Amino acid sequence: MSLAETATSVNGAFDSIPVIDIGRASTPEERAALARQIRDACVKVGFFYVSNHGIPQEIIDAVFSAMKAYFSLPLETKMKLYHRKGANYRGYAPVSDANFSAESRGDLFEGFVIGWEELIPKEDEDKKVDDDATTIPNLWPSEPAGFREAFLNYYHATVGVRNALYRLFALALDLPETYFGDNDLPTMRSHYYPPQTGPEDDRIIGINAHSDFECFTILWQEPGIQALQVLNSDKQWINAPPITGTLVINIGDLLARWTNDVFRSTVHRVINKSGIPRYSIATFIGVDPHVEVEPLPSCVSPERPPKYGPILAGDHVRKRLKETYHRNVTLDK
Repeated sequence: MSLAETATSVNGAFDSIPVIDIGRASTPEERAALARQIRDACVKVGFFYVSNHGIPQEIIDAVFSAMKAYFSLPLETKMKLYHRKGANYRGYAPVSDANFSAESRGDLFEGFVIGWEELIPKEDEDKKVDDDATTIPNLWPSEPAGFREAFLNYYHATVGVRNALYRLFALALDLPETYFGDNDLPTMRSHYYPPQTGPEDDRIIGINAHSDFECFTILWQEPGIQALQVLNSDKQWINAPPITGTLVINIGDLLARWTNDVFRSTVHRVINKSGIPRYSIATFIGVDPHVEVEPLPSCVSPERPPKYGPILAGDHVRKRLKETYHRNVTLDK
């Protein structure tokens, strides 16, 4: 059965999210088996957990500690790196600065965003800045000590996960393993969610119902706190709790568009009803901004014609960033 035919026959009324062990992918046979599991998860759910992902626990512990220390600083200290004052989309974002849903009043989290940077800068490193959000330099706080190193160590560790997953996604789509390349510059956003005290149907929650807009997301969740929920085709919210030793992977709109919606970009939200703060880190994986994206031939058939025209990846991302950060946000309606 072709990819296009498979997607047409799938029921998206999932009630759980699969866990896939990606630790054994050294042979073509092992990668092919993993690709089949990933294809099934992407077609049916759009979300899956990965275990044995290769990020050392000490790297996770260090970035978690740095994140908690930074978000505990006074607001006036954090606002010195407010992302709207300098280079767009890098630095600190206060509560309700982002608005992921046109129907919401803002999202109840603080964030800190970084992009690509070598831990030890190269002497000839290109400092070019243009309107491509992936090439903007990072902003770094003077405190807590070790913040930059902890964030960049985790960032580069997720790049290794990206490389492994892109090869498996390519195989899952009947493409050469190197099809997606490794030329993108991911964006990483850490989150601090205060406890949600209002009703779940209020128009301000941790992050309102939305889909991500790059190719896929690598998410670390603080252990022991349920907050992430995923919407199935029956309009039921399915919990995606933290599972020890795993990361959550979800398909974004750009990869869904590339696959003619064979891979699902599934709506999700965050509601922190735990009564205590909750932390997470999302690394958003795209492709080179100059790549033209249009439905892959394997995802198109007479019964499933192309749903989208071609678009440059960078144009897609810039459009979605502007929609997210430039809506009018008010809290008194």
